[in-house]
Amino acid sequence: MLINKVSDQIKKSKYISRDLSWLRFNYRVLDQARDTNKSIFDRLKFLAITSSNLDEFFMIRVGSLYNYIDYGKERTDYSGLRELPFRKKLLDYSHRFVNDQYLTYNNELKPLFDKSGFDVLMVGELTEIEQKKVDGYFKNTIFPLLTPMVFDNYHGFPLLMNQLLTFGVVTRTDDEQKAQDRLTFVQIPQNLARFYEINRKDKIIFVPIEEIIRWKIKKLFRNVDIVSVNLFRITRNGDFTLEESDDIEADFVQEIKSKLKTRKKGRVVRLEVERNPSAFMMKVLKDRWVIDNANVFTINSLIDLRALWQIINHRQFKDRCFKQPSSVMPRSLPSDGIDLFQYLKEHDVLLHHPYNSMEPVVQLLERAAEDPYVLGIKQTIYRLADQSRVTAALLKAAENGKHVSVLFEVKARFDEERNLKEGDRLEKAGCFVIYGISKYKTHTKMLMIIRKEGEKVTRYVHIGSGNYNEQTARLYSDVSLLTTDEIYAHDVSEFFNVITGHSRPNEYKSLMTSPKGLRNQLIELIRNEARNAKKGLKSGIVIKINSLEDKEVMDEFYKASKAGVPIKLIVRGICCLRPGREDLSENIFVKSIVGEYLEHSRIYYFHNSGDAKVYSGSADVMVRSFDRRIEALFLLLNEDLKREAISILHYNLLDNQNSYIMREDGTYVKKRPAAGEDVVDIHKIFYNRTIYENADIELV
Repeated sequence: MLINKVSDQIKKSKYISRDLSWLRFNYRVLDQARDTNKSIFDRLKFLAITSSNLDEFFMIRVGSLYNYIDYGKERTDYSGLRELPFRKKLLDYSHRFVNDQYLTYNNELKPLFDKSGFDVLMVGELTEIEQKKVDGYFKNTIFPLLTPMVFDNYHGFPLLMNQLLTFGVVTRTDDEQKAQDRLTFVQIPQNLARFYEINRKDKIIFVPIEEIIRWKIKKLFRNVDIVSVNLFRITRNGDFTLEESDDIEADFVQEIKSKLKTRKKGRVVRLEVERNPSAFMMKVLKDRWVIDNANVFTINSLIDLRALWQIINHRQFKDRCFKQPSSVMPRSLPSDGIDLFQYLKEHDVLLHHPYNSMEPVVQLLERAAEDPYVLGIKQTIYRLADQSRVTAALLKAAENGKHVSVLFEVKARFDEERNLKEGDRLEKAGCFVIYGISKYKTHTKMLMIIRKEGEKVTRYVHIGSGNYNEQTARLYSDVSLLTTDEIYAHDVSEFFNVITGHSRPNEYKSLMTSPKGLRNQLIELIRNEARNAKKGLKSGIVIKINSLEDKEVMDEFYKASKAGVPIKLIVRGICCLRPGREDLSENIFVKSIVGEYLEHSRIYYFHNSGDAKVYSGSADVMVRSFDRRIEALFLLLNEDLKREAISILHYNLLDNQNSYIMREDGTYVKKRPAAGEDVVDIHKIFYNRTIYENADIELV
């Protein structure tokens, strides 16, 4: 009865729950791991990604929910559910997902290991000679790093680290007059590889480190009876970047922050444990961390599937999983070996990564660092590659006496330490470095090179949707613009003055920016389409983004739909809007594309009575993008490049190999080619430059 009531309440809401929508997105990623047309290594890669995704989901989104539960604050989800009923719904759905994850691993993928040149084996499945090697590895490497931590009347409960595998060992000594169980924790060292690798003649054997420790666990408990050995892993609340929490009010942020100062580590929100754990241990852990069975996930296999990256990245298999970066050049950049400084003075260039290499951007920056006519470089940085060529170029520019201004966003989740380190290097080299803008996260991606050319100065601008990370540029779908157009140059120059100084420009000609104005400007563009539809004029909206969650914009989509505006949304991940609901969103179509590349580009198309306005940039349609981040969308002014962007949207809508159609109830169905319909796979077709030759594409 209660289940039906909750389901009815969810169905009545005109919005989809952000968190339930995200879990459905992770199912679409899991679907890639189930795809028998992909190689075993690709399938393992996607399974590992689902595990990483779920870890972040529990740390951030479930952690955010527990901020309300733990501090007795009210919260109503988009689904209409209050915090405790929503917790139950969310964790029930998470249990279902984890069950499907491991069915995929155990039943569909593991049986393929042996014939694929590798296997994951337990110690007991090794030969005698192999066991001797493992024994030597344990004695010489593992054993010295293990530290048993007992919890009893004389020893306090130890601080167990987030997302580390831990053994809970229940013991009993012989000399106790009254039998009493004790619990000791042994954390597996995080600086050792998850698998010990053994080369056999025909394959590579991966032995889980936890199974080696289990095999030799008695070495840590001499003259003591071991009652049970239980492997588990905890996930703690990691939602400390509270300014980014879309559903937390400002005064509550300050309250939580003051309380968090007294906590060494976040509260436990998930406990993964192997089958048949000790009842004694489970009672201790659940009481200690104030969790119940809903937070406990029993795993019937390898705990923490992120471990699969060691197999995927193994030198023997890596080439089978990762494509070489594309050397395809965009139509607007016809050949290698051209002088980019000279070329960009005459032409704008639209890059579509990874189908176009990021090399032109990196090479332009590297050349600027050495060019005697370059006076200065200004750049925003959100995420960087390991051993970044971008950082190296900026360091070289500073060494060569050029003015270098860099805004490093130190609140880039999980990259905070790296950005601080790289920023410090640049500061020491003489660069002007800013570490974020007060309470806002700088998410926009901009680069400006100032070059003296005769009697005048030319500003070379790069602006896009993706990070300055040459590694992820091979795997992420992004769009970016290279230009010297004075309209962009003026706006970007003004924008840098805003974020590095104290300036408030009246308006931009080519940019829409947040936190000031972006939401309202998008709403006005939507309203313009609605006005045209009411006048009987042709109208239409096509938008490709990562996430759609902002209520104010969604309400405008609903109004525009009622006015007769056809709206097509390509939303990779979270989508809180309900498409196709009678008398609400009948004219709204939503699809998600999940496949070989991470769809990261943002493109906004508005028909505008035939004079289309097309924007791209860093911003999604989210509360945080509008209110808590520094973002920018740029208007495509060049007609040829505008057509290229429209062509990208066109083929995204046509794709029938990586697409999932969203239904009114928030579920998704995989799109398949209809009888006689051509196969359209955008992750293959975009390598063909001729697609941009479509002159007049009708999107709506």
